[in-house]
Amino acid sequence: MSEQQLPRTADPMVVRTDFSSDAAWENLRLALSSPSEDDFLPNVELVSDRRFAGMTSAEAVTLLPADHQHPILVLADATALASEEFPLLVVDLREEHGRCLRVVASELWGIENNLSISNMDFREFAAAVDADGVHRGF
Repeated sequence: MSEQQLPRTADPMVVRTDFSSDAAWENLRLALSSPSEDDFLPNVELVSDRRFAGMTSAEAVTLLPADHQHPILVLADATALASEEFPLLVVDLREEHGRCLRVVASELWGIENNLSISNMDFREFAAAVDADGVHRGF
């Protein structure tokens, strides 16, 4: 792994890019480990490394390992960590490489689960965002 390269992970990454509040990060970790009403969880690995502070989605994509296989990359940026809903930034790595949408943490499982098994397409989730550009489920 180069000095700045993102790590290889078994599951899609949620990369922390905002370090202004450890409490917000801990609350996000709790939200991502809390099952949905139907007992679904996102299969993700959390990456909290200050080397990635302030990283944009465009920068993050360039830091992925060459053999990266996951359909998405998720950023826990300042916007995500400033809201109780945690509107995470999800980056498409399959269909429209680099296209982004926001999803509340409680609905990340739907995107991750469905894209990881190729059950749905990124564009289906992108088409189902609210007026503020955030996906909150179907």
